[in-house]
Amino acid sequence: MGFEGESWYVSSAEGRVGEIAVDDSDFPWLAGRFVAGPAFTAVRDLFARELALAQRDGERHWQEWETVYDEIRRRVSLSSPDGPVADFLLHIEGDRAWFRWIDG
Repeated sequence: MGFEGESWYVSSAEGRVGEIAVDDSDFPWLAGRFVAGPAFTAVRDLFARELALAQRDGERHWQEWETVYDEIRRRVSLSSPDGPVADFLLHIEGDRAWFRWIDG
């Protein structure tokens, strides 16, 4: 699949959260360089918390992770070059982002 070289966009009601320049694909995951936009500051801590919970061992953290990720889904959207996607799982760490998605 030819995803490498594409730009995907993360947005919120406040504006552009960031751009992901896809440079790696291991279907169903895509990964790339994340360039933060002006609205990233409002969700930066949420993404940091989500990733910290996802990387923890043990089942008890998953309920908290789901709560945090539900907030991410509520606050941001992900768009492919063809437009918004219906659902997604997105992680952001520094200047890297990796994600998978479902078309509607």
